[in-house]
Amino acid sequence: FASTYRDGSSYFVLLIITDGVISDMPQTMEAIVQASILPMSIIIVGVGNADFSAMETLDGDVRQLSSGGRTAERDIVQFVPFRKFLQGAGTWQSRQMQLAKEVLAEIPGQVVAYMSKHNIKPGPIPVTIGPH
Repeated sequence: FASTYRDGSSYFVLLIITDGVISDMPQTMEAIVQASILPMSIIIVGVGNADFSAMETLDGDVRQLSSGGRTAERDIVQFVPFRKFLQGAGTWQSRQMQLAKEVLAEIPGQVVAYMSKHNIKPGPIPVTIGPH
């Protein structure tokens, strides 16, 4: 679906909420590498007590993801372990705000990276005139 909007008119965010580990890591890595050329980001939120260490590999913050000899065009994955925000300092409301901040933290940079990589310049800001 995202492949039909490569002109920069739309950008997509896929949110995956999972309570388990990835059983098909090579296929998942390949899909992410292929998706890295599309106008999209992937947010993965790990819930529960599973070992999510493999998710950090997908995140691409430390090393750019590669699969089958191809390297991802850009980092499009943000992994956040939900349990990090269940307990800790601050009120539940402040932890919820911190969760939202961390989940969305990389999206602006990922959008800019896509637009820059494809030489897409921002269009004019639409002006709407409404009743005064």
